[in-house]
Amino acid sequence: MDPIDHMMMIMADAFDPHWGEAWTRRQLSDSMVLPTIFYRLIGTDGEPLPSGHECVPPDEFVPAGFTLSRHVCGEEELLLIAVRPDHRGRGLGRKLMECFEEDARKRGAAQLFLEMRINNPAEKLYRSCGFLPAGTRKNYYRLKDGTRLDAVTLSRQLQ
Repeated sequence: MDPIDHMMMIMADAFDPHWGEAWTRRQLSDSMVLPTIFYRLIGTDGEPLPSGHECVPPDEFVPAGFTLSRHVCGEEELLLIAVRPDHRGRGLGRKLMECFEEDARKRGAAQLFLEMRINNPAEKLYRSCGFLPAGTRKNYYRLKDGTRLDAVTLSRQLQ
């Protein structure tokens, strides 16, 4: 399987369709051809694969989670983070966040960003990793039933 296959499989398990957060295969593959987009896969054993554009997981790799980020002008934005539900509660989300920070730092980022829907339970993880609210986009997300939710931008300065 290639990285996109792994990420699609993880998203199918991790993201509740009600919220509309999972990306399509086309969105994912189109983004990953850009030189500013990076991903990190983590296995069920908690070991992350190397970050990059072209890291192909070995055949025996069993994916449990991933991040997708964009680096531009000293800033890194977390676009997606997902951990399969059957592997939650094992510290994999925190490990992915640590890898995200480490990778961003290596690419020269001075500030990290992410955006989430207002009622996202992952906010607890983000705040525990030092992210603080930086702004709100009113009615940014639209659910299938037409309900609108605010987006919250969180940021963290790197030293």
